[in-house]
Amino acid sequence: MKATDKASIDQWYPIDTEKEIPFGTSANRLLGTDLTVTRTEDGEITVKAEGRDEALPIKRRFGFIWTTIGEPVKDIFPVPEADEPDRRYVPCGAVSVKASGLRIVENFLDMAHFPFVHTDILGSEPHTEVEHYNVEIRRDVDEVWATNCQFFQPQAALSAKDGIMTQYIYRVMTPFTTLLYKTCPNSANRWDVICLFVQPLDPDRCRAHPVMYLIDDVSTTTELIHFQQLIFLQDRIILENQRPVLLPMEPRSEIPTRADASSIAYRRWLKEKGVTYGTSAMAA
Repeated sequence: MKATDKASIDQWYPIDTEKEIPFGTSANRLLGTDLTVTRTEDGEITVKAEGRDEALPIKRRFGFIWTTIGEPVKDIFPVPEADEPDRRYVPCGAVSVKASGLRIVENFLDMAHFPFVHTDILGSEPHTEVEHYNVEIRRDVDEVWATNCQFFQPQAALSAKDGIMTQYIYRVMTPFTTLLYKTCPNSANRWDVICLFVQPLDPDRCRAHPVMYLIDDVSTTTELIHFQQLIFLQDRIILENQRPVLLPMEPRSEIPTRADASSIAYRRWLKEKGVTYGTSAMAA
């Protein structure tokens, strides 16, 4: 099913890292629309959508090729840490998930599942309480932010040697893109940054593109990728078994708790923007 709401259509989306796009012609998909991606021998990349003669616009950012089937009113969001020269740039591969892309973003914001899904890594019993944190829709930049988040983690990062109380800041830039800033074990005054860029293929199917910007001069790139993929694959099991598959938008369709403040703000923001792709509102 193709997207019809402008809030979803008029956005930039990653379709792959620039390095992973093969030479020649390959197939891709975005918001229910089939794409054809062509890469010439000199590296020029062209993206076309079914039923359109003109090529789609593309942008290169964060190591990815981004495109849109609509008319975005804003450029791709900034991530200042991506331009800091001493950071490790770690793209973690694309992961296909049979779930709404909005479900993936919401799961990314959820700290309550850490002890039960990522046991002895991002959480453990009896440290299961999500302490009070602040969440707001920042109207000046049209983003959702959750601040003053903290959670005890046995292994907050690959480079962490012992369990620590990890500080988090969550940021949702567009309906299908989010990132977090978290305590950096190797630098007391800087944050590690983990981004999650979601490419919605269909309402109930997507590709997730995790990428990290880290202060870590010890771990190998392979070790860092394996650590992040382990976390995400644990999440995928839960995401693909959630019901309903699409994100519910009706009040009281799912009972929230105090720990769900980020989810509540995220859903309210989506509703304000008129996002329906990947939500239960599609069938309304």
